[in-house]
Amino acid sequence: MKLNFSDEDRKRWDFFCHDILSKNERFTELLAEYLNRTPRLISARMVKNLARECSLSEDIAFRVLLASAIGLDILQNAEDKELEKQYLLPSLHRLDPKDWQRDAYLTTIDFPLALTGNWAFGTERYAPYEPFVCGLPKMTDTGREIPQLGYFTSSYSFPAVRENGIEWMAVKPNEIATMHEPIQKARGKTVAFGLGLGYFAFHASQKETVAEVVIVERDQAIIDLFSKYLLPQFPHREKIRLVQSDAFDFAEKKLPMENADFAFVDLWHDQSDGLPLYLRMRRLEILCSDTEFSYWIEPILLSALRGMVLDRITDDGPGEIYTFDEARTLLTDSYLRSLAPKIQKIE
Repeated sequence: MKLNFSDEDRKRWDFFCHDILSKNERFTELLAEYLNRTPRLISARMVKNLARECSLSEDIAFRVLLASAIGLDILQNAEDKELEKQYLLPSLHRLDPKDWQRDAYLTTIDFPLALTGNWAFGTERYAPYEPFVCGLPKMTDTGREIPQLGYFTSSYSFPAVRENGIEWMAVKPNEIATMHEPIQKARGKTVAFGLGLGYFAFHASQKETVAEVVIVERDQAIIDLFSKYLLPQFPHREKIRLVQSDAFDFAEKKLPMENADFAFVDLWHDQSDGLPLYLRMRRLEILCSDTEFSYWIEPILLSALRGMVLDRITDDGPGEIYTFDEARTLLTDSYLRSLAPKIQKIE
């Protein structure tokens, strides 16, 4: 691809790439390193001590400690101070446990400690001042992607299901926040790809506008665990139909005959393994033109795709010529959604 820019557009593009996109990438990498490696580095005692010694609120004390912990020098480095202001400040939110514990799934389901095959039900927890992703990133008009982080000031426990000791799904604030939209869209005959703890199926089946929820799950062990311990507690379990099948095989061979109104796809842990699966399912949508599809954390997956498209735009090899406005359009979510079904493989 080629970029055909005027001098003014070249300045706008350089600003976009170096001030916006590079900062998006740097903050995301710093944050991911902390969350993946040392999420409990900052203790409640550290926060209280700094707040007392510097006459700060505990929220500000925690933000200062977190900025330092992820590698920002907000006292000596002007660029780091700007990064804290543009990204960390609008991303970090103190959460009230009551807002999440009143969720109907959590107040209805008596969650057992149980084991079947490689799958086990259990409980996880967030420590006080342990930050975690909570909700989808917010995109500013200039293109900044602001991750959304939450934290509690006391320990917070939540149910989880593990496969071979690895958490696969948990009813924690991020899952609750990112399920709101697909639950609202569910209607008529709804198909859910991926069972987990049945959180989406529970809420979808509660809706009067939903007649049936077909859950497609590959692993029989998790189906057995769910059917024995959780499904009997669903108020509208008569709406639930469980199908043991590979998601893509079902989508290609069975879904066109289901005449489903809505399909929700939740087959991945996160962005790290989600993009190839997302692109594969997007290619199968054409088989069910009357079914509306929704994908868990789609904006985050599109962000990963955006990086790939940007690499192609800035490639000096032969190809189409783009103006600045055309190049910016290629990086929008709407364009990336239209592009996704056309991608056959990730290079």
